Amino acid sequence: MIAVILAGVISLLYTLVLTPLFVKGFRKLEWGQFIREDGPKSHYAKRGTPTMGGIVFVTGAVFAYFVAKAIMGETPTVSALLVILMSVGCGIVGFVDDYMKTLKQQSLGLGGWAKITGQVAVGVAFALIALNFPNEHGVTPASTSISLFRDTAFDLMAAGTIIGLILFILWVVFIATATSNSVNLTDGLDGLAAGTSIFVFISYIIIGFWQFSQSCFAGLEPGCYEVRDPMDLVVIAAAFTGAIIGFLWWNTSPALLYMGDTGSMAIGGAIAALAILTKTELLLIVLGGVFIMETLSVILQRLFFKVTGGKRIFRMSPIHHHFELGGWPEVTVVVRFWIMAGILALSGVGMFYGEWLIIND
Repeated sequence: MIAVILAGVISLLYTLVLTPLFVKGFRKLEWGQFIREDGPKSHYAKRGTPTMGGIVFVTGAVFAYFVAKAIMGETPTVSALLVILMSVGCGIVGFVDDYMKTLKQQSLGLGGWAKITGQVAVGVAFALIALNFPNEHGVTPASTSISLFRDTAFDLMAAGTIIGLILFILWVVFIATATSNSVNLTDGLDGLAAGTSIFVFISYIIIGFWQFSQSCFAGLEPGCYEVRDPMDLVVIAAAFTGAIIGFLWWNTSPALLYMGDTGSMAIGGAIAALAILTKTELLLIVLGGVFIMETLSVILQRLFFKVTGGKRIFRMSPIHHHFELGGWPEVTVVVRFWIMAGILALSGVGMFYGEWLIIND
């Protein structure tokens, strides 16, 4: 438990204190944000604000995790390292995209398929590693079963070893790409993606701690959880939580620094990994409901536009811009979306705990 507190505090101080220094460095490198011409007019003043701020909180979270483990004299676990792998891997894809945008001074960096290719590569590596490294009880970081509150009876390996492995890799890739791109779409207003993601990471701190306290490896029955390294997943989730809270201090309106695709994709990667490793994959639909809503708004807008020959459902997508163009001040949109994120996170955690109560009734 001390490692959890250390990771959260160290990462918080890292981003809270060092972000202004990163801002100065990014300005010297001319890593400024490019603003879309078809977006809200109020955003034009943001042009040139330093971006790629994800570098700050990703390095902060990773640094805090390893320092906390070193202080406690503990060895990093493969589960936490997998979260770091997914986050950093997706963050690198986002960094290349951000860098190309600043280099060309246009809103298009990497092409859509290039982004997907990078995310797929990260997802495949994660999937192959996560099915290895069993602990003394034979439990690997990930399972081939589809999970909600825990593994369900729907095991992909029922289709056969080779086909099952392929299906599992595709499932992991889908979760990784969907989550990282959903967070990326949400990152359109100052503090929106950062604040929303904090609620999701806090949810995984609670879920991971409960799984640790009710671990099957402690001989608890029924309703116990077969999760490898649940407490270390709490430590890395706390590291990301602290790092993003510290970053949010500087990212709220008017933002001193934007996270960019570097940050949004890294956050999505970390959340996807936590969902897979805590065996709560489908529960992520509730926990990350705001991200889902943002993505659905883009999909619906494009489909409706094509089907109707140019008509739109929303004034602009993602949906946060719809409300902004409807007259809501930016801060109002952000805070109301945070409230929705908090309600959804609380609902998801409540559902998780409720399932345990039902089993143990």
